[in-house]
Amino acid sequence: MTLRNRILLFFVTGLLLLTGCASQPLPSVSQPEVPPDLSTQPPPPEEGKVIPFTLAVYPRESFHPALSKNRTNLLLSSLLYQPLYRLDGSFEPQPVLASGAAVSEDKLTWTIFLKNAAFSDGTPLTGKIAADALNTARGENSRYAARLAGIAGVTPGEGSVTITLSSPNGNLPALLDVPIALGDGERPLGTGPYILQELDEILSLHAAEGAKVPAQDIPLHAIAQTDDLIAAFDSGDVTLVETDLMGTNTPAYSGNYEVWDYPSLGLVYLGLNTREGRPCVSDGLRRGLAKSIDRESIADTVFAGHAVPTALPLHPNSPRWSKEVNDAWSYQPEALSGELVLLVNSENSTKAAAAQHIADQLRAVGLGVEVRRLPWESYMEALENGDFDLYLAETILTADFDLRAILGTDGALNYGGWSSLITDQLLAELNASLGEPEVVYSHLMDQAVFIPICFKNGSVLTQWGRVSGLDPVREDPFYQMENWIIN
Repeated sequence: MTLRNRILLFFVTGLLLLTGCASQPLPSVSQPEVPPDLSTQPPPPEEGKVIPFTLAVYPRESFHPALSKNRTNLLLSSLLYQPLYRLDGSFEPQPVLASGAAVSEDKLTWTIFLKNAAFSDGTPLTGKIAADALNTARGENSRYAARLAGIAGVTPGEGSVTITLSSPNGNLPALLDVPIALGDGERPLGTGPYILQELDEILSLHAAEGAKVPAQDIPLHAIAQTDDLIAAFDSGDVTLVETDLMGTNTPAYSGNYEVWDYPSLGLVYLGLNTREGRPCVSDGLRRGLAKSIDRESIADTVFAGHAVPTALPLHPNSPRWSKEVNDAWSYQPEALSGELVLLVNSENSTKAAAAQHIADQLRAVGLGVEVRRLPWESYMEALENGDFDLYLAETILTADFDLRAILGTDGALNYGGWSSLITDQLLAELNASLGEPEVVYSHLMDQAVFIPICFKNGSVLTQWGRVSGLDPVREDPFYQMENWIIN
């Protein structure tokens, strides 16, 4: 990491404290930037006292990996539960509880075969248990409901589970990084490397028999509100937390800590109003806009290196990402003319700064740009009414990089009014793995009906020098935990 980026990271961290807001794949780990100032570190422990690796917990909140709304407890999910598949750093599904899969020719029916596994009480994993867990995960109260909305039915088999889809999907396993829990209670059993234990109303994690983990026991520090979590991490009572450093209302952690970034599916993009009577109905203007944005400077400066720039709506870590197509639509500014209105949600300081950065870049090529910073409700109202030319937004894509919600004729996020039978057909073929990815993405870039800016990174923070060897991935900050060294 360059000295400039090091300085920027510390600047943004300080800014978060003040505001309360918070080609080649990039490395997933971001190490500390400068040696710690020993004068600001917590006092050393008493001689002979051992400070264990400790995580936070809300004892009165649910632990269910699909139904809980508590982010702190959900951080523990990958320690307690295992999914059918887990996504690696390239967003490729790797089997965990699944031993393999078979798919019909039309890509509408998938049969997932299960490994021999058992829950912490010895109950064997069966097709019925897996089917029940998936049906719970696609229910309306689940945090996975939107991701699994394309599933029409799930039925158990002998050592397998069969999933029927409402539309073809050639990469369904990428959506099945859903933790499998036994039942729908607040503390269901799992097959993960740790077991949740309670003694005298004190919770802790204990390693399951045979688990390859760096600590046999992990104490859980009880908290009741966000301020408790901040105080516990700042004091060193909690060793690790997960956060979005560029998010809205991000907890303002302080002290000396290390930052371990991982690639996420949070796509920041510029939406365009393509309706009749609006400037962006012109495909020439849209293409000019796409090439007039310096994405690298936005990722490096505004997002302080906690983002990966891309002109394609694919993460650069994905094996389907094309450097050739990406470079063809990267920063190549050309003279443009016109007056545009750019909307942004004022409640996220990073996005507001990114919108201003984009406006400055577009003004440099001759465009007049009015940035309207609106609170969330007013921002959404303006989008729904089509009262804009451009808008800056973020959405969490699914790991199959399905873009139909943004670009499909009836897409829930298609605020720009784009409608094209060709686009709809190409997106459907791409999702079914029937089309050539480069052909589809070349078409999307040539139409330029929305402009990808970057994918944000997620971040794991650990107390300085307490743990090494982290390699977090999306949905699993403890990925390959067996390689960790806890000091």
